[in-house]
Amino acid sequence: MSNQIKKNTIPGLVTWLLSIIIVALLLTSCSRAKLPALQSEDVIVAFGDSLTAGYGVTKNQSYPAVLANLTRHKVINAGISGETTAQGLARFQSVLEEHNPGLVILLEGGNDVLQKVPVGVIYSNLKRMLQIAKQKGVPVLLVGVPEKKLFGSSLDIYADLAEEFDIPLEEDIVANLIKRPSMKSDFVHFNQQGYQAMAQAIDAKLKEHGAIQ
Repeated sequence: MSNQIKKNTIPGLVTWLLSIIIVALLLTSCSRAKLPALQSEDVIVAFGDSLTAGYGVTKNQSYPAVLANLTRHKVINAGISGETTAQGLARFQSVLEEHNPGLVILLEGGNDVLQKVPVGVIYSNLKRMLQIAKQKGVPVLLVGVPEKKLFGSSLDIYADLAEEFDIPLEEDIVANLIKRPSMKSDFVHFNQQGYQAMAQAIDAKLKEHGAIQ
């Protein structure tokens, strides 16, 4: 009797394990949102706050400037120090209309976190920006911002938005750099090495998702 049970149980266990593996693979493939390949003439807009503007370094050491060298694409630095997501939303559409980019890198929310703006408000403002980009047919790479706590990871809303809009997310680089004093010029901003690492991480993400060949 026990042998018969084993004979019936083992194939069932194998089938169950295979099902789990298949589901995991499907979920992984679904999460890998693709970006359209940029053409040589396409412009990238780096949109955000002081981390995009390059606070703490010269303009040519900011992450958009470094990214331009890495990707060989023109990268517009549309960063404004101190900007919140509400302020970013107010100018987002006009920036897209001015530059007609082939891709937007959206990094907003850090000042909201520092000012203790409710997470729901940050989510709503970012969502509206992503809706505007989608309406205009502009692909987006979203960059996550960490929670306001020691060793915090990116807020969950960034992963939620990336999934909702089926866009790629770089959720680790800002959180990782903020934990490393050697990469920072002050409490929240990066130095030359930090912005270089940031540009390299974003370049890698663009290549991973097909924007850069």
